[in-house]
Amino acid sequence: MRDKRLAIVMLMLMTTFIGFGIIIPVLPELIKEASPDRVEFHTGWMLSLYSLVSFIISPVWGSLSDRIGRRPVIMAGVLGFAASFLLFGVADGSLPLMYASRVLGGLFSGAVTSVIVAYVADITPPDQRTKGMGLVGMSIGLGFTIGPGFGGLLSLVSKNTPFFAAAGLALITFLLAVTKLTESLEPDRRRASHERKPSRWTAFTGPLKYLYMLALFVSLSLAGLEATLQLFGIQRFNVTPLQVGIMFLVCGLVGALIQGGVVRRRIRKGQEPGYIAAGLLISAAGFLLLLTSHSLATATVYLAIFGVGNALIRPCVTSLITQKTTVGQGVASGLSSSMDSLGRIFGPLIGTSLLSIGLPLPYAAGGALSLAALLFLFRFRSLDRASGSSAETAAVSEQRL
Repeated sequence: MRDKRLAIVMLMLMTTFIGFGIIIPVLPELIKEASPDRVEFHTGWMLSLYSLVSFIISPVWGSLSDRIGRRPVIMAGVLGFAASFLLFGVADGSLPLMYASRVLGGLFSGAVTSVIVAYVADITPPDQRTKGMGLVGMSIGLGFTIGPGFGGLLSLVSKNTPFFAAAGLALITFLLAVTKLTESLEPDRRRASHERKPSRWTAFTGPLKYLYMLALFVSLSLAGLEATLQLFGIQRFNVTPLQVGIMFLVCGLVGALIQGGVVRRRIRKGQEPGYIAAGLLISAAGFLLLLTSHSLATATVYLAIFGVGNALIRPCVTSLITQKTTVGQGVASGLSSSMDSLGRIFGPLIGTSLLSIGLPLPYAAGGALSLAALLFLFRFRSLDRASGSSAETAAVSEQRL
């Protein structure tokens, strides 16, 4: 039964990230048609606006799911996503409608991503949590793999076609979930409606706050890469939307293989920090290698190296947060999603601004952020070990008494 529920929510999560990935290779081209003189400006702000709305609303969805259950919130999110894809498809070069679509997508993104993470945490025991989060990462990786390639390929029909396809796919997933998805949070485990709603920042405490900051740095660097890669490629080797889709296809495929193979099968509870450190170093190497790229082939290889590192980091961080949190899984996951959104708010703006100053700057900054995130990891491990030792000493003293 648990495997069946995991399969359904993984499919829903993959569909969501297919839709997210679809926009990457075609967005600059659509903006160029609507505003040829301000492509970088609108690219940065359109990506950031989606994440700003998601940042504001994600903890609300997470808290609501703690109160009424995960299933209705997830279902609402999938329908909202379908509507946002449809709106972008009919925008047809209208900047106001394109921005409205991004607002709508951001509004419902937290209802899918953060609540599905909480759903997986509900149905997996602690010793299997990392494997469950590996499946989450693999689904995101597969969606991100298929999405840009899907968008680049369908852009050969028209630049609006990918969005209609994504809307249809989301609706099919919704219909499947209506009949197959069951609730993961039993009524006796829900927070009563009259109870005071905890702030998202109740999860930002103790050693975990350093993991949240690490996740923020990772999100900043990834969002800056997504926002600038096509613009970088156009100037370096005249890349097309289809080629950008292929690049992300390779990167996502490599990441999904790592998450499905290494993360799910090899990482045991307690090993996550070591793999996070390795992931940060590999990501930094990928960024710095991109600085030297002057061809589609080398850029694809270096992007895949970055993908390996990113695939090791994200599920391990998520797993540690769900293991160590002392608040509701919905609130913890909501804050995690919000930190990701916060990085996606500023990442595109910083990335496109740096690109306008100098072509290599976004990737130099991405490498620096990856290395700086190691400091947060070391601080987390130090405090977590200290708190664990204190708790063990207190337990021994209590037994003696």
